[in-house]
Amino acid sequence: MAETIVFIIFAAVALVGAIAIVAAKNPVYSAIGLLSTMFSIAVMYVLLDAHFVAIVQVIVYAGAVMTLFLFVIMLIGVDKPDAYGPAVPAQRIMTAVVSVGLFASIALAGRAAWVTGSDAFGTPNLNGTIENVSDELFGTWTVVFLATVMLLTIAAVGTIALAYFGHEVEDEEAVL
Repeated sequence: MAETIVFIIFAAVALVGAIAIVAAKNPVYSAIGLLSTMFSIAVMYVLLDAHFVAIVQVIVYAGAVMTLFLFVIMLIGVDKPDAYGPAVPAQRIMTAVVSVGLFASIALAGRAAWVTGSDAFGTPNLNGTIENVSDELFGTWTVVFLATVMLLTIAAVGTIALAYFGHEVEDEEAVL
């Protein structure tokens, strides 16, 4: 029952975040929606007993990829003042109510007995464990994993090179 409640809450958060990604006019708000969706997906991985995948989701995607996205957003210059005026007056109250509701639901879900790591018959559930993921990643999918690493490295070097040489061209044009 508690797992169902946690799933419903974080599924709703993921849907709201996904809608915010598409509907937000400010790219920073879209990135925040993406971040909430990524955290919600990590919670769903925990509910599926895939703790390692959940940790990777938070560290790699919610951490590193979101840092890269925010760096790119700031690099393209969205530092213009917000055209929508000040925040909604009741926004702080709504945030407080939602925060208290989420905290209460998590506290209630934490009081229940959670059975993880094995099924009803006592056999261990190895889905999402470090051993299972590493065997697949570095055994079956080694070439694909290394190709992805190279692609991301080349993309990072290309981004840095474009940013570096872009500033030099702007400086030379300013001199002329």
